[in-house]
Amino acid sequence: MTSIPLYFRIPILIISLLLIWQGIYQFFGIPPYLLPSPISVFIAFKDNQALLWNAAFITFNETILGLILGCALGMALALLMSLIPFVRQWLMPIILISQSIPTFALAPLLVLWFGFGMNSKIVMAMIMIFFPVTSAFFDGLNRTPLGWIELSKTMNASPLRQLLFIRIPAALPAFASGLRIAAAIAPIGAVIGEWVGASSGLGFLMQNANSRFQTDLMFAALFLLSIMTICLWGTVTFSTKKLIPWAEETQTF
Repeated sequence: MTSIPLYFRIPILIISLLLIWQGIYQFFGIPPYLLPSPISVFIAFKDNQALLWNAAFITFNETILGLILGCALGMALALLMSLIPFVRQWLMPIILISQSIPTFALAPLLVLWFGFGMNSKIVMAMIMIFFPVTSAFFDGLNRTPLGWIELSKTMNASPLRQLLFIRIPAALPAFASGLRIAAAIAPIGAVIGEWVGASSGLGFLMQNANSRFQTDLMFAALFLLSIMTICLWGTVTFSTKKLIPWAEETQTF
């Protein structure tokens, strides 16, 4: 059975969810301050376009920078642990400890250390996403087929050439999987940082709207954040499909 393309599936899902949402709103008669109707959310989005797009632009910049830095850190740690087993024994517990700390407990410290600007939000996103990249890339580096390594040794390939031309290309499909996960959760890190302490961004906007019972505006910001996350994930998935054609799992996009 032929699968439906993603650009058809996403609009169908969004329209279906909006219809279900509108039906629940009308059937149960929920007060607007608890659950606004999709129509009121659309009106709030239309009336506050400049405010929403400006906040989204700030959150998007924080997300992209956090994603780039988090991926760079994740790849570096994976390479370091793969090449130097002694370092892995000491570094892996530190990485696991960094992921065991609740993000809401860590976010205030980051704001205290890096200020209320973009830096603390970028670091927050970077901390959230480097682990899936590290884990996936490290696993890919360690799963290089032994036959490839043995064949390269018969050709007198140096360890550096084995790394650059065999181990890293073989690990890229696993890295792509971790990168897609990172792209999906990167905006969450930026928004959590904005909730704790910020003067701009979608998280700051949602927090202010919630405190003023502007639920329609808060849902409009959530909708914009969801669209941004879907677009980012789709861009990463499409890019990995084109740049890593030998990755079997990227063919399902």
